[in-house]
Amino acid sequence: MSRVGAKRIAIASDHAGFELKSHLIALLESQGYHVEDYGTHSTEATDYPHLCAAAARAVRDAKADVGIVLGGSGQGEQIAANKVRGIRAALCNDLWLAEMARSHNDANVLSMGGRVVSNDLAGQIVKKFLETPFEGGRHARRVGQLSEIEAEEAARRES
Repeated sequence: MSRVGAKRIAIASDHAGFELKSHLIALLESQGYHVEDYGTHSTEATDYPHLCAAAARAVRDAKADVGIVLGGSGQGEQIAANKVRGIRAALCNDLWLAEMARSHNDANVLSMGGRVVSNDLAGQIVKKFLETPFEGGRHARRVGQLSEIEAEEAARRES
């Protein structure tokens, strides 16, 4: 599914990403997006894995078109989201990475670090991520290979 034209966004953060998450929710809602907030709801220290997995599951279950997960660096949040089968979360703390994540990897969850990017840059990154189409072609073959690896690993765990 293309993220271009996405209107439903699942978002989550830990305490370090809370302020950036609040900024992005206001920005996205002002642009007509429906944003579902999976927490956290304060700057009180909290663990991110279950929050980011919840946002990723919303994308997997088609309750959202795209997900955004935020933390201090965005690294752990990306890893947590990528534990959900079918999710391709990309850590994008600049515009070029956001473009590549979408155009080459068909990423469906964006991760960023609230201690790395400013509110202004984060807004630009989200815009780039949402507006960049997946190129398909040779990249579709590679994304398919990623899905095959994921299925193989799931089958190994079940046996």
